[in-house]
Amino acid sequence: MANDILVKASDIHKSYGALPVLKGIDMEVKRGEVVSIVGASGAGKSTLLHIIGTLDTADKGSVVINQKEVFSQSSMSLASFRNQSIGFVFQFHNLLPEFSALENVMIPGLIGKKNPEALKKKAKDVMTMLGIDHRAEHKPSELSGGEQQRTAVARALINDPALILADEPSGNLDSKNARDLHQLFFDLRKELNQTFIIVTHNQEFATMADRVLEIKDGLIKI
Repeated sequence: MANDILVKASDIHKSYGALPVLKGIDMEVKRGEVVSIVGASGAGKSTLLHIIGTLDTADKGSVVINQKEVFSQSSMSLASFRNQSIGFVFQFHNLLPEFSALENVMIPGLIGKKNPEALKKKAKDVMTMLGIDHRAEHKPSELSGGEQQRTAVARALINDPALILADEPSGNLDSKNARDLHQLFFDLRKELNQTFIIVTHNQEFATMADRVLEIKDGLIKI
C-alpha cells in the first residue's frame, strides 16, 4: 500500500561544480524499516542523506516524506517540517557543550515551541528508556562516547519524528559502544516502530539492516 511508504526519493541528481555525485537515485523506505546505505568514500552517501533530510537540495528530482513533497514548501514551512518529522544522529554527536545532556535533548522540542515542563518530562522519559537518565545533569564533556551518542539519539527522538537519519553514527565509537548503539536502533524500531536510514562503513551493522543499498557511480547498485 502507498501509505506504507514513508520515504520516496525519485531521480535525485546532485553535482558539486562540474563533478556529478548523484546521477538519478530512486529509493523507497517503508514505515518501520531499517535501511543502511553503503559505498566507497565520496560515493555520495552523506549527500543523499542530507537531501532526504532537507539539509541540502537536489539539482533535480523529488523527495516525498509522509506523503508530503518536501521541497515544494516555503523555507519556513520546511524548517518546521524538518523539526517535527525528522531526527538526526551524526558521527560527532553535535551536542552543545554549554548545556546539560537533558537540555541538549530538549532543544528540538524548544525550537518546536513545545511546553517546557511537558518537554522536560518527555526528555527524562526518553533518557530513561535509553539508560542515560542518571547523566541528565552532566555536560557533554563529562559523558563517555557511548553516552554522548545515546544523548544525541534521545535528542533525535524528542519530537516523535516519523524518520531518523543517521550518518556514520558509530564511526567515532569503540567496538563495544558501536555494537550497543546498533542494537539500540533495532530496539527502538521494535518498541516505537521507528524508521531509520543509516549511512555506515560498518559492514557488520549494515548487514543487520532490513535492506542494504549500495551507491556506486552515482546510482544505487541493483
